[in-house]
Amino acid sequence: MEAEQRGKQPLLSAVIPFLNEEQCIPALIAELDDSLTQIGIGFELVLVDDGSRDQSVAVAKEELRKRPQITATIISLSRNFGKEAALTAGLEAANGDVVVPLDADLQDPPSVIEGMLARWREGYDVVYAVRRQRAGESKTKRFTAYGFYRLMGRLSKTGIPADTGDFRLMDRCVVDALLKLPERSRFMKGLFAWVGFRQTAIYYDRDPRKLGQTNWNYWKLWNFAIDGVTSFSRMPLQVWSYAGLAIALLALGYGGWMVLRTLLFGIDLPGYASLMTAVLFMGGVQLIGMGVLGEYLGRIFEEVKARPLYLIREEWKQ
Repeated sequence: MEAEQRGKQPLLSAVIPFLNEEQCIPALIAELDDSLTQIGIGFELVLVDDGSRDQSVAVAKEELRKRPQITATIISLSRNFGKEAALTAGLEAANGDVVVPLDADLQDPPSVIEGMLARWREGYDVVYAVRRQRAGESKTKRFTAYGFYRLMGRLSKTGIPADTGDFRLMDRCVVDALLKLPERSRFMKGLFAWVGFRQTAIYYDRDPRKLGQTNWNYWKLWNFAIDGVTSFSRMPLQVWSYAGLAIALLALGYGGWMVLRTLLFGIDLPGYASLMTAVLFMGGVQLIGMGVLGEYLGRIFEEVKARPLYLIREEWKQ
């Protein structure tokens, strides 16, 4: 959006994917209403139900009916397709000049949006929120998150900002660019960075979850990390090329030494333990390499099927 247009009040779309968040939704809608009304900006709420099994949708409708002045859309997916698919559904439904994805658990405070808008008016197309503090999270989760972002920074050619989630403000041109990307294995943090445009950071302290329980356990986080690495880096494949070369050179050197030792000192009785160690080691290396190949082949398999990213069961508007 051009600079002169940014001087006007834009329409803001807040996109919130959620799963089993009936306890958080009333506080979320109330806080969004208060914060965005205080800013004095036109806004709409786009809530995407990613196959909730509780009363999240009914609670959201009830809370929105209490606030008829709010323009809102609730999209209920036919099942749980994953947060990345739900977020994409929300982006496709958003009509705003600027779009802000945020979590339903209120760990991403709506009060930060005012600062994002100020940076957007300065000419930036993306204003992403960097977490200074991660309150309410265990040391293990903070350590693994720290390591994941640094690992991605080294493995990926795309500069993915560290300590940054989906919480950000995006200009309409950025959202339109994101919606042109056809892949189904969507690591949105990487896609937000890949599209480029003028980006800047704003810093905030992330609050602990106020109500309910997180849907993310360590197994889901592990698979999410694998999705991120395989979506934005070929380094795991390249590593096994170098590993194979190194092992071949070691084997060649060891074979040469065995020939030389036999010529000089005669033939020794082969050792069963050393033979089994070598066989098991090489078998393990081959299985790990096949597993890495399998991860990439699995993603190719998902892409070539070309199934829809998600299916909508119901769309409710106010």
